[in-house]
Amino acid sequence: MTKEVMVTISGFQTAEEEEDNIELVHIGEYFERNGTHYVLFDELMEGLSEPVKNRIKIKDGRLEVQKKGPVSANMIFEEGKSQSTTYAVPYGSFLIEILTNSVHIQKEENLIEVCAAYSLEINGVHGADCDIHVKIEPRETFRL
Repeated sequence: MTKEVMVTISGFQTAEEEEDNIELVHIGEYFERNGTHYVLFDELMEGLSEPVKNRIKIKDGRLEVQKKGPVSANMIFEEGKSQSTTYAVPYGSFLIEILTNSVHIQKEENLIEVCAAYSLEINGVHGADCDIHVKIEPRETFRL
């Protein structure tokens, strides 16, 4: 895998008969250290003057997404496990609970894909059933 990559993050959630899809594509930096895959990228969010720094960490059936800056969180997706974290945004923060149902990781020479299915609780109330799909590929092979 090359150092410069395209990171595609797709999300799907179902909450009370409503469905929502989102897809974000970013240019990032990839490296591997001690069997762990890392991707770093900045995310420009509407209404924020500075970027959110993101780090994705993939290892042994585990996906970790860390956000730092005006939005901060450390979300861990590990099959059969529950994790609580504070999700902070400029106008406040809330407690989220992630109960991961499944994590699937596919690694090839020029492609890493991770899919996780999970339930999300916000401040103790079920918010949605969600899927996240992360696709990492060399920038030069990226296609829409």
